[in-house]
Amino acid sequence: MHAQQVLVMLAAATSAGWVDAVVGGGGLIQVPALLLVSPGQPVATALATNKLGSIAGTTSAAVAYARKAKPDVRIAGPAAALAVCCAAGGALCAAAISSEVLKPVIMVVLLAVAALVVLKPDLGRAPRLVLRTRRRIGLAIVVPGVAIAFYDGLVGPGTGTFLVIAFTALLGLDFVDASATSKIINAGTNLGALIVFAAQGHVLWALGLGMAVCNAAGAQLGARTAINRGTGFVRIVLLCAVAALVLKMGYEQFA
Repeated sequence: MHAQQVLVMLAAATSAGWVDAVVGGGGLIQVPALLLVSPGQPVATALATNKLGSIAGTTSAAVAYARKAKPDVRIAGPAAALAVCCAAGGALCAAAISSEVLKPVIMVVLLAVAALVVLKPDLGRAPRLVLRTRRRIGLAIVVPGVAIAFYDGLVGPGTGTFLVIAFTALLGLDFVDASATSKIINAGTNLGALIVFAAQGHVLWALGLGMAVCNAAGAQLGARTAINRGTGFVRIVLLCAVAALVLKMGYEQFA
């Protein structure tokens, strides 16, 4: 790989870390960049190397958020533990289940997320008082820690966005605290998938470690931006990330 290609990847990793820390969706930047600069590599190699960069970013963002925001660690802890196992399971199933079958379903879900955010402008702007019944707490652990984590290992795009919406809807968190909580689970999903990809020999370690440093730096900046700019800013970035995901998947599906 030429020096210019490496520089492109490091810049992409920094940008991805920023986007991922604010609202998720950094894979939209990193994975296409990896495919572009390494056209001869399998897609699994791009996904695996992306996970190595992303785990540094999500962990870095989780630490940055923990200092200023209010992540719900009582929910995030058990959900993250489940996420490691379920994301690994999703990665193992990735070869058996075609992502092309899932893309139309994912697009519909993303459009529903966008509609929810647009039609409910107060969603995520401020914390909502929610009665935390056993059922609601269970859902707040299982949906991110099992369903979304399995999806991250299987397909991946939009995981951070889905986590933010899940914690906003289920726990009444504002967007900043939901982002802070989601980063803990996202670190777990990245770890679970990375373990499987590494065991299969797909990771480009030298490039991935360089991306990890840049991703972590971008994540620190992104977390601080989200905390300083507040929930309105996160809401705008969330809608932009959803729109980018839908456009990307629509192009891949119908082009």
